[in-house]
Amino acid sequence: MDPQDAQVRDPKTYAIIGAAMEVHRVLGCGFLEAVYQEAFALELSWRGIPFRREVDLPIFFKERRGKCKNT
Repeated sequence: MDPQDAQVRDPKTYAIIGAAMEVHRVLGCGFLEAVYQEAFALELSWRGIPFRREVDLPIFFKERRGKCKNT
Protein backbone atom coordinates (compact mmCIF):
# COMPACT_ATOMS: atom_id res chain seq x y z
CA MET A 1 0.00 0.00 0.00
CA ASP A 2 1.25 3.46 -0.89
CA PRO A 3 1.75 5.66 2.25
CA GLN A 4 -0.21 8.46 0.59
CA ASP A 5 -3.19 6.14 0.17
CA ALA A 6 -3.14 5.44 3.91
CA GLN A 7 -3.25 9.17 4.72
CA VAL A 8 -6.27 9.63 2.50
CA ARG A 9 -8.03 6.68 4.12
CA ASP A 10 -7.52 7.72 7.73
CA PRO A 11 -6.37 11.30 8.25
CA LYS A 12 -7.51 11.31 11.90
CA THR A 13 -5.09 8.54 12.77
CA TYR A 14 -2.22 10.36 11.11
CA ALA A 15 -3.12 13.59 12.93
CA ILE A 16 -3.10 11.81 16.31
CA ILE A 17 0.16 10.00 15.59
CA GLY A 18 1.66 13.26 14.37
CA ALA A 19 0.73 14.93 17.66
CA ALA A 20 2.30 12.09 19.63
CA MET A 21 5.46 12.25 17.54
CA GLU A 22 5.70 16.01 18.13
CA VAL A 23 5.47 15.50 21.89
CA HIS A 24 8.23 12.92 21.70
CA ARG A 25 10.35 15.14 19.44
CA VAL A 26 10.12 18.10 21.82
CA LEU A 27 10.37 16.29 25.17
CA GLY A 28 12.50 13.29 24.28
CA CYS A 29 12.58 10.39 26.70
CA GLY A 30 13.00 10.10 30.45
CA PHE A 31 9.95 11.85 31.90
CA LEU A 32 7.19 10.30 33.96
CA GLU A 33 3.99 9.33 32.16
CA ALA A 34 2.08 12.30 33.62
CA VAL A 35 4.40 14.74 31.82
CA TYR A 36 3.73 13.11 28.45
CA GLN A 37 -0.02 12.96 29.16
CA GLU A 38 -0.15 16.69 29.86
CA ALA A 39 1.99 17.58 26.84
CA PHE A 40 -0.08 15.31 24.59
CA ALA A 41 -3.32 16.91 25.81
CA LEU A 42 -1.89 20.36 25.06
CA GLU A 43 -0.72 19.29 21.60
CA LEU A 44 -4.10 17.74 20.75
CA SER A 45 -5.84 20.95 21.89
CA TRP A 46 -3.51 23.16 19.82
CA ARG A 47 -4.20 21.01 16.76
CA GLY A 48 -7.96 21.13 17.32
CA ILE A 49 -8.22 17.37 17.81
CA PRO A 50 -11.08 16.50 20.21
CA PHE A 51 -10.26 14.07 23.03
CA ARG A 52 -11.22 12.96 26.53
CA ARG A 53 -8.69 12.16 29.22
CA GLU A 54 -8.66 8.91 31.18
CA VAL A 55 -12.20 7.74 30.58
CA ASP A 56 -13.56 4.67 32.36
CA LEU A 57 -13.70 1.64 30.09
CA PRO A 58 -15.23 -1.74 30.83
CA ILE A 59 -12.67 -4.54 30.85
CA PHE A 60 -13.66 -8.07 29.88
CA PHE A 61 -11.40 -10.95 30.84
CA LYS A 62 -12.39 -14.57 30.23
CA GLU A 63 -16.01 -13.54 29.59
CA ARG A 64 -16.26 -11.62 32.89
CA ARG A 65 -16.48 -7.90 33.29
CA GLY A 66 -13.87 -6.30 35.51
CA LYS A 67 -13.75 -2.91 37.15
CA CYS A 68 -11.69 -0.17 35.56
CA LYS A 69 -11.91 3.19 37.27
CA ASN A 70 -9.59 6.13 36.80
CA THR A 71 -9.52 7.63 40.24
